[in-house]
Amino acid sequence: MTPNNPILPGFNPDPSIVRVGEDYYIATSTFEWYPGVQIHHSRDLVNWTLVARPLARASQLDMRGNPDSCGVWAPDLTYADGRFHLIFTDVKRYGRTTVDGAKGASLRDFHNYWVSCDRIDGEWSDAVYLNSSGFDPALFHDEDGRSWLLNMLWDHRPDRKRFAGIVIQQMDIVTGRLLGEPRRIFDGTPLGFTEGPHLYKRDGWYHLLVAEGGTERGHAVTMARSRDLFGPYEVHPDGPVLTARDTPDAPLQRTGHGDLVETPEGETWMAYLCGRPLPASNRCVLGRETAIQRMEWGADGWLRCVEPTPVATNPASVEARDLFDGSALPTAFQWLRTPEPEHIFSLTERPGHLRLFGRETIGSHFEQGLVARRQTAFCYDVRTLVDYEPVHFQQAAGIVAYYNSTKYHFLQITAGDAGEKLVQVLSVLPNGEGQSLMSPAVPAPAGPLELRAVVDHEALRFAFRAEGATEWTWLPRDFDASILSDEATLAGLPNFTGAFVGMACQDMSGSGHPADFRYFHYVERLGDD
Repeated sequence: MTPNNPILPGFNPDPSIVRVGEDYYIATSTFEWYPGVQIHHSRDLVNWTLVARPLARASQLDMRGNPDSCGVWAPDLTYADGRFHLIFTDVKRYGRTTVDGAKGASLRDFHNYWVSCDRIDGEWSDAVYLNSSGFDPALFHDEDGRSWLLNMLWDHRPDRKRFAGIVIQQMDIVTGRLLGEPRRIFDGTPLGFTEGPHLYKRDGWYHLLVAEGGTERGHAVTMARSRDLFGPYEVHPDGPVLTARDTPDAPLQRTGHGDLVETPEGETWMAYLCGRPLPASNRCVLGRETAIQRMEWGADGWLRCVEPTPVATNPASVEARDLFDGSALPTAFQWLRTPEPEHIFSLTERPGHLRLFGRETIGSHFEQGLVARRQTAFCYDVRTLVDYEPVHFQQAAGIVAYYNSTKYHFLQITAGDAGEKLVQVLSVLPNGEGQSLMSPAVPAPAGPLELRAVVDHEALRFAFRAEGATEWTWLPRDFDASILSDEATLAGLPNFTGAFVGMACQDMSGSGHPADFRYFHYVERLGDD
Protein backbone atom coordinates (compact mmCIF):
# COMPACT_ATOMS: atom_id res chain seq x y z
CA MET A 1 0.00 0.00 0.00
CA THR A 2 1.63 3.25 -1.18
CA PRO A 3 -0.52 6.37 -0.81
CA ASN A 4 0.11 9.31 -3.14
CA ASN A 5 0.95 12.18 -0.83
CA PRO A 6 -0.78 14.47 -0.30
CA ILE A 7 -3.78 12.13 -0.21
CA LEU A 8 -6.10 15.17 -0.01
CA PRO A 9 -4.44 17.81 -2.24
CA GLY A 10 -5.32 21.47 -1.94
CA PHE A 11 -6.79 23.18 1.11
CA ASN A 12 -7.57 20.25 3.46
CA PRO A 13 -5.85 20.93 6.80
CA ASP A 14 -6.02 19.58 10.36
CA PRO A 15 -6.98 15.98 9.55
CA SER A 16 -8.82 13.82 12.06
CA ILE A 17 -8.96 10.16 11.02
CA VAL A 18 -11.12 7.29 12.26
CA ARG A 19 -11.79 3.72 11.16
CA VAL A 20 -15.20 2.07 11.50
CA GLY A 21 -14.99 -1.55 10.35
CA GLU A 22 -13.35 -1.50 6.92
CA ASP A 23 -14.13 2.17 6.33
CA TYR A 24 -11.74 5.05 6.97
CA TYR A 25 -12.90 8.65 7.31
CA ILE A 26 -10.91 11.89 7.47
CA ALA A 27 -12.44 15.19 8.62
CA THR A 28 -10.64 18.42 7.71
CA SER A 29 -11.04 22.11 8.52
CA THR A 30 -13.00 24.44 6.23
CA PHE A 31 -12.58 27.77 8.09
CA GLU A 32 -14.93 30.38 6.53
CA TRP A 33 -16.07 28.14 3.65
CA TYR A 34 -19.58 26.71 3.78
CA PRO A 35 -20.87 24.03 4.39
CA GLY A 36 -18.54 23.31 7.29
CA VAL A 37 -16.06 20.41 7.56
CA GLN A 38 -15.07 18.09 4.74
CA ILE A 39 -15.24 14.33 5.36
CA HIS A 40 -13.49 11.98 2.92
CA HIS A 41 -13.89 8.20 2.82
CA SER A 42 -11.52 5.38 1.85
CA ARG A 43 -11.29 1.61 2.07
CA ASP A 44 -7.54 1.41 1.46
CA LEU A 45 -5.96 4.67 2.78
CA VAL A 46 -4.96 5.42 -0.83
CA ASN A 47 -8.11 6.41 -2.71
CA TRP A 48 -10.30 9.04 -1.06
CA THR A 49 -13.74 10.41 -1.96
CA LEU A 50 -15.56 13.40 -0.47
CA VAL A 51 -18.73 11.99 1.13
CA ALA A 52 -20.04 14.67 3.50
CA ARG A 53 -19.99 18.28 4.62
CA PRO A 54 -21.99 17.85 7.83
CA LEU A 55 -22.38 21.46 9.04
CA ALA A 56 -24.97 22.61 6.53
CA ARG A 57 -27.63 24.68 8.32
CA ALA A 58 -27.86 27.68 10.63
CA SER A 59 -28.61 25.58 13.72
CA GLN A 60 -25.16 24.04 13.29
CA LEU A 61 -23.05 26.88 11.87
CA ASP A 62 -23.50 30.54 10.91
CA MET A 63 -20.26 32.34 10.06
CA ARG A 64 -21.59 35.64 8.72
CA GLY A 65 -19.22 38.29 10.03
CA ASN A 66 -16.40 35.86 10.85
CA PRO A 67 -12.96 37.23 9.88
CA ASP A 68 -10.84 35.57 7.22
CA SER A 69 -9.29 32.25 8.28
CA CYS A 70 -11.66 31.99 11.22
CA GLY A 71 -14.82 29.86 11.33
CA VAL A 72 -14.35 26.08 11.53
CA TRP A 73 -11.02 25.04 13.00
CA ALA A 74 -9.67 21.52 13.55
CA PRO A 75 -12.71 19.21 13.58
CA ASP A 76 -12.31 15.97 15.52
CA LEU A 77 -14.15 12.88 14.24
CA THR A 78 -14.68 9.81 16.45
CA TYR A 79 -17.09 6.87 16.64
CA ALA A 80 -18.67 5.51 19.82
CA ASP A 81 -21.93 3.86 20.88
CA GLY A 82 -23.06 3.44 17.28
CA ARG A 83 -22.71 7.12 16.36
CA PHE A 84 -20.19 9.44 14.75
CA HIS A 85 -19.20 12.37 16.94
CA LEU A 86 -17.82 15.59 15.48
CA ILE A 87 -16.30 18.29 17.69
CA PHE A 88 -15.23 21.61 16.16
CA THR A 89 -14.37 25.22 16.90
CA ASP A 90 -16.14 28.24 15.39
CA VAL A 91 -13.70 31.16 15.70
CA LYS A 92 -15.50 34.49 15.86
CA ARG A 93 -12.61 36.80 16.64
CA TYR A 94 -8.93 36.40 15.90
CA GLY A 95 -7.42 39.87 16.34
CA ARG A 96 -3.80 40.27 15.33
CA THR A 97 -1.21 37.52 15.42
CA THR A 98 0.91 37.38 18.55
CA VAL A 99 3.87 35.17 19.20
CA ASP A 100 3.97 32.70 22.07
CA GLY A 101 4.56 34.70 25.22
CA ALA A 102 3.97 38.09 23.55
CA LYS A 103 3.29 41.07 25.78
CA GLY A 104 -0.13 42.68 25.99
CA ALA A 105 -3.58 41.13 26.13
CA SER A 106 -4.70 38.97 23.19
CA LEU A 107 -8.48 38.58 23.19
CA ARG A 108 -10.02 35.95 20.92
CA ASP A 109 -13.34 34.16 20.75
CA PHE A 110 -13.27 30.38 20.25
CA HIS A 111 -16.61 28.55 20.61
CA ASN A 112 -16.52 24.75 20.69
CA TYR A 113 -19.48 22.60 19.61
CA TRP A 114 -20.53 18.96 19.26
CA VAL A 115 -22.74 17.31 16.63
CA SER A 116 -23.43 13.62 16.05
CA CYS A 117 -25.05 11.28 13.54
CA ASP A 118 -25.56 7.55 13.04
CA ARG A 119 -24.42 7.81 9.38
CA ILE A 120 -21.47 9.73 8.02
CA ASP A 121 -23.60 11.09 5.16
CA GLY A 122 -26.77 11.52 7.21
CA GLU A 123 -28.38 14.59 8.72
CA TRP A 124 -26.22 15.57 11.66
CA SER A 125 -27.72 16.88 14.89
CA ASP A 126 -27.99 20.53 15.83
CA ALA A 127 -24.83 21.87 17.39
CA VAL A 128 -24.47 21.67 21.18
CA TYR A 129 -22.30 24.37 22.73
CA LEU A 130 -19.45 23.05 24.88
CA ASN A 131 -17.01 25.78 25.95
CA SER A 132 -14.89 28.71 24.73
CA SER A 133 -11.68 28.21 26.68
CA GLY A 134 -9.51 27.45 23.66
CA PHE A 135 -9.57 25.80 20.25
CA ASP A 136 -8.87 22.40 18.66
CA PRO A 137 -11.31 20.34 20.77
CA ALA A 138 -11.22 16.53 20.56
CA LEU A 139 -13.03 13.57 22.10
CA PHE A 140 -11.41 10.55 23.74
CA HIS A 141 -13.54 7.50 24.49
CA ASP A 142 -11.94 5.50 27.31
CA GLU A 143 -12.21 1.76 27.86
CA ASP A 144 -14.45 2.27 30.91
CA GLY A 145 -17.18 3.88 28.77
CA ARG A 146 -16.48 7.45 29.79
CA SER A 147 -15.74 10.13 27.19
CA TRP A 148 -13.48 13.11 27.64
CA LEU A 149 -13.24 16.49 25.91
CA LEU A 150 -9.78 17.90 25.33
CA ASN A 151 -8.78 21.30 23.98
CA MET A 152 -5.86 23.66 24.06
CA LEU A 153 -6.15 26.43 26.67
CA TRP A 154 -5.84 30.06 25.53
CA ASP A 155 -4.37 32.54 28.03
CA HIS A 156 -5.14 36.08 26.85
CA ARG A 157 -3.40 37.85 29.75
CA PRO A 158 -0.34 40.08 29.30
CA ASP A 159 3.03 38.40 29.69
CA ARG A 160 1.54 34.91 29.64
CA LYS A 161 2.18 32.02 27.29
CA ARG A 162 -0.81 32.20 24.93
CA PHE A 163 -0.83 28.45 24.24
CA ALA A 164 -1.21 27.48 27.87
CA GLY A 165 -1.40 23.71 27.56
CA ILE A 166 -4.01 20.97 27.13
CA VAL A 167 -7.08 20.66 29.36
CA ILE A 168 -9.48 17.73 29.76
CA GLN A 169 -13.04 17.43 31.08
CA GLN A 170 -15.55 14.57 31.15
CA MET A 171 -18.39 14.82 28.61
CA ASP A 172 -21.72 13.03 28.36
CA ILE A 173 -21.93 11.95 24.70
CA VAL A 174 -25.69 11.54 24.91
CA THR A 175 -26.47 15.13 25.96
CA GLY A 176 -23.18 16.97 25.39
CA ARG A 177 -23.14 18.10 29.01
CA LEU A 178 -19.71 18.65 30.53
CA LEU A 179 -19.13 17.00 33.91
CA GLY A 180 -16.82 18.10 36.68
CA GLU A 181 -14.12 20.71 36.23
CA PRO A 182 -11.50 20.95 33.48
CA ARG A 183 -7.99 19.86 34.44
CA ARG A 184 -4.76 20.84 32.76
CA ILE A 185 -2.84 17.68 31.87
CA PHE A 186 0.01 18.89 29.65
CA ASP A 187 1.91 22.18 29.47
CA GLY A 188 3.69 21.47 26.20
CA THR A 189 7.38 21.43 25.28
CA PRO A 190 9.80 24.27 24.49
CA LEU A 191 8.59 24.15 20.86
CA GLY A 192 5.52 26.06 22.07
CA PHE A 193 2.20 26.64 20.31
CA THR A 194 0.80 23.45 21.87
CA GLU A 195 -2.52 22.63 20.15
CA GLY A 196 -4.41 19.92 18.23
CA PRO A 197 -4.61 17.28 21.00
CA HIS A 198 -5.58 13.66 20.38
CA LEU A 199 -5.55 10.98 23.06
CA TYR A 200 -5.21 7.18 22.68
CA LYS A 201 -4.83 4.23 25.04
CA ARG A 202 -2.45 1.35 24.34
CA ASP A 203 -0.93 -1.29 26.63
CA GLY A 204 -2.01 0.56 29.75
CA TRP A 205 -0.54 3.90 28.59
CA TYR A 206 -2.42 7.07 27.70
CA HIS A 207 -0.67 8.53 24.64
CA LEU A 208 -1.18 12.24 23.98
CA LEU A 209 -0.47 13.54 20.48
CA VAL A 210 -0.26 17.32 19.98
CA ALA A 211 0.76 19.79 17.30
CA GLU A 212 3.54 22.19 18.25
CA GLY A 213 5.86 24.78 16.76
CA GLY A 214 3.15 26.74 14.91
CA THR A 215 1.55 25.72 11.62
CA GLU A 216 4.30 27.17 9.44
CA ARG A 217 7.80 25.84 8.70
CA GLY A 218 8.51 24.96 12.34
CA HIS A 219 5.46 22.70 12.66
CA ALA A 220 5.80 19.34 14.40
CA VAL A 221 3.92 16.43 15.97
CA THR A 222 4.86 15.85 19.62
CA MET A 223 3.94 12.80 21.69
CA ALA A 224 3.79 12.22 25.45
CA ARG A 225 2.47 9.38 27.61
CA SER A 226 1.24 8.63 31.11
CA ARG A 227 -0.14 5.70 33.08
CA ASP A 228 -2.80 8.06 34.45
CA LEU A 229 -5.34 9.98 32.37
CA PHE A 230 -4.54 13.20 34.21
CA GLY A 231 -0.77 12.82 33.98
CA PRO A 232 1.97 13.65 34.50
CA TYR A 233 2.85 13.05 30.83
CA GLU A 234 6.39 12.08 29.84
CA VAL A 235 7.53 13.55 26.51
CA HIS A 236 8.83 11.25 23.74
CA PRO A 237 12.59 10.77 24.25
CA ASP A 238 13.35 11.36 20.55
CA GLY A 239 11.61 14.74 20.37
CA PRO A 240 8.98 15.31 17.66
CA VAL A 241 7.68 12.09 16.09
CA LEU A 242 7.07 13.85 12.76
CA THR A 243 8.39 17.15 11.44
CA ALA A 244 10.02 18.78 8.40
CA ARG A 245 11.44 21.69 10.42
CA ASP A 246 14.98 20.35 9.99
CA THR A 247 14.66 19.40 6.29
CA PRO A 248 13.93 22.68 4.46
CA ASP A 249 14.43 21.08 1.02
CA ALA A 250 11.88 18.30 1.54
CA PRO A 251 8.94 18.49 -0.89
CA LEU A 252 6.45 18.35 1.99
CA GLN A 253 6.88 21.20 4.45
CA ARG A 254 4.92 22.44 7.50
CA THR A 255 4.22 18.83 8.53
CA GLY A 256 2.28 18.51 11.77
CA HIS A 257 -1.14 18.31 13.42
CA GLY A 258 -1.44 14.54 13.19
CA ASP A 259 -3.98 11.89 14.17
CA LEU A 260 -3.54 8.11 14.36
CA VAL A 261 -5.54 5.20 12.97
CA GLU A 262 -4.97 1.46 13.19
CA THR A 263 -5.76 -0.91 10.33
CA PRO A 264 -7.53 -4.25 10.90
CA GLU A 265 -4.13 -5.88 10.41
CA GLY A 266 -2.63 -3.86 13.27
CA GLU A 267 -0.64 -1.31 11.25
CA THR A 268 -0.57 2.27 12.57
CA TRP A 269 -0.81 5.25 10.24
CA MET A 270 -0.68 8.98 10.93
CA ALA A 271 -2.71 11.48 8.91
CA TYR A 272 -1.16 14.94 9.14
CA LEU A 273 -1.16 18.30 7.43
CA CYS A 274 1.58 19.56 5.14
CA GLY A 275 2.32 22.23 2.54
CA ARG A 276 3.99 22.09 -0.88
CA PRO A 277 5.83 25.35 -1.60
CA LEU A 278 6.08 26.72 -5.13
CA PRO A 279 9.66 26.15 -6.33
CA ALA A 280 10.43 29.78 -7.20
CA SER A 281 8.56 31.86 -4.62
CA ASN A 282 8.51 29.25 -1.82
CA ARG A 283 4.84 30.09 -1.24
CA CYS A 284 2.13 27.49 -0.49
CA VAL A 285 -0.74 28.48 -2.78
CA LEU A 286 -2.37 25.08 -2.25
CA GLY A 287 -2.65 25.82 1.44
CA ARG A 288 -2.22 23.10 4.04
CA GLU A 289 -2.98 19.68 2.62
CA THR A 290 -3.42 16.21 4.15
CA ALA A 291 -0.82 13.45 3.86
CA ILE A 292 -0.43 10.06 5.55
CA GLN A 293 2.57 8.22 6.97
CA ARG A 294 3.22 4.68 8.19
CA MET A 295 4.22 4.51 11.88
CA GLU A 296 5.60 1.76 14.15
CA TRP A 297 5.39 1.10 17.88
CA GLY A 298 8.85 0.32 19.22
CA ALA A 299 9.85 -2.24 21.82
CA ASP A 300 10.06 0.64 24.30
CA GLY A 301 6.39 1.45 23.72
CA TRP A 302 7.03 4.70 21.80
CA LEU A 303 5.71 5.51 18.32
CA ARG A 304 8.07 6.34 15.47
CA CYS A 305 7.92 6.98 11.70
CA VAL A 306 8.72 4.05 9.43
CA GLU A 307 10.32 6.41 6.90
CA PRO A 308 12.85 8.92 8.29
CA THR A 309 11.21 11.88 6.51
CA PRO A 310 7.74 12.50 5.03
CA VAL A 311 7.44 11.23 1.48
CA ALA A 312 5.80 13.16 -1.37
CA THR A 313 4.54 11.64 -4.59
CA ASN A 314 2.35 13.04 -7.36
CA PRO A 315 -1.39 13.08 -6.67
CA ALA A 316 -3.50 12.33 -9.72
CA SER A 317 -4.39 15.35 -11.84
CA VAL A 318 -7.99 16.51 -12.02
CA GLU A 319 -10.22 17.41 -14.94
CA ALA A 320 -13.83 18.35 -14.23
CA ARG A 321 -16.41 19.92 -16.54
CA ASP A 322 -19.34 20.82 -14.30
CA LEU A 323 -22.67 21.64 -15.90
CA PHE A 324 -25.18 23.37 -13.68
CA ASP A 325 -28.13 21.25 -14.73
CA GLY A 326 -28.98 19.65 -11.37
CA SER A 327 -30.71 20.80 -8.22
CA ALA A 328 -27.51 20.96 -6.15
CA LEU A 329 -24.04 22.38 -6.63
CA PRO A 330 -21.40 19.94 -7.90
CA THR A 331 -19.57 18.57 -4.89
CA ALA A 332 -16.30 20.39 -5.57
CA PHE A 333 -17.85 23.80 -4.92
CA GLN A 334 -18.40 25.80 -1.75
CA TRP A 335 -19.35 29.34 -0.83
CA LEU A 336 -18.50 31.67 2.03
CA ARG A 337 -19.93 32.00 5.56
CA THR A 338 -23.69 32.06 5.07
CA PRO A 339 -26.11 29.21 5.94
CA GLU A 340 -28.65 30.79 3.56
CA PRO A 341 -27.21 30.06 0.10
CA GLU A 342 -30.54 30.84 -1.58
CA HIS A 343 -29.68 34.50 -1.00
CA ILE A 344 -26.54 34.26 -3.12
CA PHE A 345 -27.21 31.65 -5.82
CA SER A 346 -29.90 29.55 -7.51
CA LEU A 347 -29.84 26.48 -9.73
CA THR A 348 -33.56 26.69 -10.55
CA GLU A 349 -34.31 30.30 -11.51
CA ARG A 350 -32.74 29.66 -14.91
CA PRO A 351 -32.55 25.89 -15.43
CA GLY A 352 -29.20 24.67 -16.73
CA HIS A 353 -27.37 27.62 -15.18
CA LEU A 354 -25.85 28.67 -11.90
CA ARG A 355 -27.39 32.07 -11.20
CA LEU A 356 -25.28 34.22 -8.89
CA PHE A 357 -27.05 37.20 -7.42
CA GLY A 358 -25.13 40.46 -7.21
CA ARG A 359 -24.66 40.98 -3.49
CA GLU A 360 -21.97 42.65 -1.43
CA THR A 361 -18.43 43.06 -2.67
CA ILE A 362 -16.64 39.75 -2.89
CA GLY A 363 -14.35 40.94 -0.09
CA SER A 364 -17.28 41.13 2.32
CA HIS A 365 -17.34 39.07 5.52
CA PHE A 366 -21.10 38.68 5.38
CA GLU A 367 -22.91 37.80 2.15
CA GLN A 368 -21.40 37.71 -1.32
CA GLY A 369 -22.25 35.91 -4.55
CA LEU A 370 -19.13 33.77 -4.80
CA VAL A 371 -18.96 30.02 -5.53
CA ALA A 372 -15.56 28.37 -5.98
CA ARG A 373 -13.53 25.17 -5.88
CA ARG A 374 -10.08 24.44 -4.45
CA GLN A 375 -6.93 24.81 -6.51
CA THR A 376 -5.28 21.39 -6.14
CA ALA A 377 -2.25 21.68 -8.44
CA PHE A 378 0.31 24.34 -9.34
CA CYS A 379 -1.02 24.65 -12.91
CA TYR A 380 -4.60 24.78 -14.12
CA ASP A 381 -6.80 26.05 -16.94
CA VAL A 382 -10.35 27.21 -16.11
CA ARG A 383 -13.10 28.20 -18.54
CA THR A 384 -16.68 29.28 -17.97
CA LEU A 385 -19.54 30.71 -20.02
CA VAL A 386 -21.42 33.59 -18.43
CA ASP A 387 -24.52 35.45 -19.60
CA TYR A 388 -24.32 38.87 -17.97
CA GLU A 389 -25.26 42.33 -19.16
CA PRO A 390 -24.36 44.92 -16.51
CA VAL A 391 -25.97 48.34 -16.73
CA HIS A 392 -23.93 50.17 -14.09
CA PHE A 393 -20.28 50.47 -13.06
CA GLN A 394 -21.17 49.10 -9.59
CA GLN A 395 -22.13 45.76 -11.12
CA ALA A 396 -19.54 43.09 -11.97
CA ALA A 397 -19.37 39.34 -12.54
CA GLY A 398 -16.80 36.84 -13.78
CA ILE A 399 -13.98 34.47 -12.77
CA VAL A 400 -12.14 34.98 -9.51
CA ALA A 401 -8.86 33.48 -8.29
CA TYR A 402 -9.40 33.92 -4.57
CA TYR A 403 -7.66 33.37 -1.24
CA ASN A 404 -9.51 35.73 1.08
CA SER A 405 -10.89 39.25 1.27
CA THR A 406 -7.39 40.79 1.21
CA LYS A 407 -5.99 38.90 -1.81
CA TYR A 408 -7.68 37.92 -5.04
CA HIS A 409 -7.74 38.58 -8.80
CA PHE A 410 -11.21 39.13 -10.29
CA LEU A 411 -11.67 39.01 -14.08
CA GLN A 412 -14.90 40.96 -14.21
CA ILE A 413 -17.45 41.97 -16.78
CA THR A 414 -18.71 45.42 -15.85
CA ALA A 415 -20.14 48.59 -17.44
CA GLY A 416 -18.72 52.01 -18.18
CA ASP A 417 -20.36 55.40 -17.61
CA ALA A 418 -22.29 55.15 -20.88
CA GLY A 419 -23.39 51.57 -20.14
CA GLU A 420 -20.81 50.04 -22.50
CA LYS A 421 -19.77 46.47 -21.66
CA LEU A 422 -16.18 46.17 -20.43
CA VAL A 423 -13.77 43.50 -19.20
CA GLN A 424 -11.03 44.27 -16.67
CA VAL A 425 -9.25 42.76 -13.67
CA LEU A 426 -9.60 43.92 -10.08
CA SER A 427 -6.59 42.81 -8.04
CA VAL A 428 -6.74 43.08 -4.27
CA LEU A 429 -3.18 42.71 -3.01
CA PRO A 430 -1.65 42.12 0.45
CA ASN A 431 0.84 44.98 0.05
CA GLY A 432 1.54 47.44 2.83
CA GLU A 433 -1.81 48.23 4.43
CA GLY A 434 -3.58 46.66 1.45
CA GLN A 435 -3.83 47.68 -2.19
CA SER A 436 -6.57 47.47 -4.85
CA LEU A 437 -5.64 47.88 -8.53
CA MET A 438 -7.73 47.86 -11.72
CA SER A 439 -6.29 46.85 -15.07
CA PRO A 440 -7.20 48.96 -18.13
CA ALA A 441 -10.74 48.21 -19.32
CA VAL A 442 -11.17 46.34 -22.61
CA PRO A 443 -14.39 46.65 -24.69
CA ALA A 444 -16.42 43.44 -24.78
CA PRO A 445 -19.14 42.27 -27.18
CA ALA A 446 -22.77 41.90 -26.18
CA GLY A 447 -24.11 38.47 -25.42
CA PRO A 448 -22.65 35.59 -23.40
CA LEU A 449 -18.89 35.57 -22.92
CA GLU A 450 -16.47 32.75 -22.32
CA LEU A 451 -13.94 33.64 -19.64
CA ARG A 452 -10.65 31.89 -19.05
CA ALA A 453 -8.01 31.81 -16.32
CA VAL A 454 -4.68 29.99 -16.74
CA VAL A 455 -2.30 29.53 -13.82
CA ASP A 456 1.26 28.32 -14.30
CA HIS A 457 2.91 28.32 -10.86
CA GLU A 458 3.30 32.02 -9.99
CA ALA A 459 1.82 33.40 -13.24
CA LEU A 460 -1.89 34.00 -13.87
CA ARG A 461 -3.32 35.03 -17.25
CA PHE A 462 -6.87 35.96 -18.20
CA ALA A 463 -8.74 35.86 -21.51
CA PHE A 464 -12.26 36.22 -22.93
CA ARG A 465 -14.15 35.66 -26.17
CA ALA A 466 -17.72 35.84 -27.44
CA GLU A 467 -19.74 32.63 -27.30
CA GLY A 468 -18.97 30.60 -30.42
CA ALA A 469 -15.79 32.52 -31.28
CA THR A 470 -12.55 30.63 -31.89
CA GLU A 471 -9.91 33.19 -30.88
CA TRP A 472 -9.26 34.33 -27.32
CA THR A 473 -8.57 37.93 -26.40
CA TRP A 474 -5.79 37.76 -23.83
CA LEU A 475 -5.34 40.58 -21.36
CA PRO A 476 -1.91 42.07 -21.96
CA ARG A 477 -0.21 41.22 -18.66
CA ASP A 478 0.39 38.40 -16.20
CA PHE A 479 -0.88 38.61 -12.64
CA ASP A 480 0.87 37.30 -9.54
CA ALA A 481 -0.78 34.02 -8.53
CA SER A 482 1.62 33.51 -5.62
CA ILE A 483 -0.20 36.11 -3.52
CA LEU A 484 -2.99 33.52 -3.15
CA SER A 485 -0.96 31.82 -0.45
CA ASP A 486 -0.52 31.59 3.30
CA GLU A 487 2.81 33.39 3.11
CA ALA A 488 1.65 36.57 1.29
CA THR A 489 -0.20 38.58 3.90
CA LEU A 490 -1.03 41.87 5.51
CA ALA A 491 0.83 42.17 8.80
CA GLY A 492 -0.67 40.25 11.69
CA LEU A 493 -3.58 38.59 9.90
CA PRO A 494 -4.24 34.82 9.93
CA ASN A 495 -3.76 32.82 6.72
CA PHE A 496 -4.88 29.24 7.16
CA THR A 497 -6.82 28.35 4.00
CA GLY A 498 -5.66 28.07 0.37
CA ALA A 499 -6.28 29.24 -3.19
CA PHE A 500 -9.71 28.80 -4.79
CA VAL A 501 -10.93 29.55 -8.30
CA GLY A 502 -14.55 30.15 -9.12
CA MET A 503 -17.35 32.47 -10.15
CA ALA A 504 -18.44 35.72 -8.55
CA CYS A 505 -21.04 38.44 -8.90
CA GLN A 506 -21.30 41.70 -6.97
CA ASP A 507 -23.69 44.63 -7.15
CA MET A 508 -22.87 47.58 -4.96
CA SER A 509 -25.94 49.46 -6.20
CA GLY A 510 -28.12 47.07 -4.20
CA SER A 511 -30.29 45.91 -7.10
CA GLY A 512 -28.98 42.30 -6.98
CA HIS A 513 -28.38 42.17 -10.74
CA PRO A 514 -27.65 38.46 -11.51
CA ALA A 515 -25.14 36.58 -13.66
CA ASP A 516 -25.89 33.18 -15.21
CA PHE A 517 -23.05 30.66 -15.56
CA ARG A 518 -23.55 27.68 -17.90
CA TYR A 519 -20.55 25.52 -17.00
CA PHE A 520 -17.24 25.53 -15.17
CA HIS A 521 -14.37 23.55 -16.72
CA TYR A 522 -11.32 23.00 -14.49
CA VAL A 523 -8.25 21.19 -15.88
CA GLU A 524 -4.96 20.70 -14.11
CA ARG A 525 -2.08 20.96 -16.51
CA LEU A 526 1.72 21.01 -16.83
CA GLY A 527 2.10 24.39 -18.49
CA ASP A 528 0.70 26.86 -20.98
CA ASP A 529 -0.78 25.95 -24.37
